[in-house]
Amino acid sequence: MKRPTIFCHMTMSLDGKIVGDYHNAQGAGVGSQLFYHEAFDQDGQLAPMQGWLSGRTTTDDNFTFYQAPDLEENVETVPVGDFIAKNTHDKFYFSVDPHGKLAWKSNELHYNDTLASVVEILTEDASNAYKAFLRRLNISYVIAGDHELDERLALDKLTRAFNLTRVMLGGGGVLNWSFIRQGLCDEVSIVLLPGADGTVGTPSIFMPLTPADHQLVSFKLDHVEQVENVVWLRYTVLPIEK
Repeated sequence: MKRPTIFCHMTMSLDGKIVGDYHNAQGAGVGSQLFYHEAFDQDGQLAPMQGWLSGRTTTDDNFTFYQAPDLEENVETVPVGDFIAKNTHDKFYFSVDPHGKLAWKSNELHYNDTLASVVEILTEDASNAYKAFLRRLNISYVIAGDHELDERLALDKLTRAFNLTRVMLGGGGVLNWSFIRQGLCDEVSIVLLPGADGTVGTPSIFMPLTPADHQLVSFKLDHVEQVENVVWLRYTVLPIEK
């Protein structure tokens, strides 16, 4: 398997959450700026990276907003296998969307000052209509797994198709944990924001999909930095003991 160096880079509340009102806490704004600068700006300490990878819920929360894709159910059958469109930007947004649900409007994504080409990661469960929809928008996709995501196959395909060397893993918690427990993530970067809202059931930075996904993982602290009222932590993910 070929894969890039992968770093998980997240903002987090004091109670370990990655979604919630804590982003509006006093002094949190500098943390959001730090998060973006260090990974996305050319002079950031986590840069350069060629793209970032997120799960379906994270994508819907931030970019596609739970709308329904514009599918043509009686469309002609598309060719078997992956579809790699001509790249239009030097950065990529890799969206894990196993069943083909995300309602893209374009093959490019805007995030602050970053413009990225959208790439979908599907399984064989994705319908012909959805794959035709992506082709119509000139959105690249790779198929990795029958019914559930095969992370190793996905990384191998993406690395070969887009010549990847360094990629950011950006949530949600289930996807983060899946990569870490399989030894597919090299570093964890946490921008700790000075707030908590006590919400019950809010996603945390690492979340097992099932109880069987429980696994002890250790980390080595490499960097601690205070920026006003925000703390930035960086860890190396240590090999999992068998």
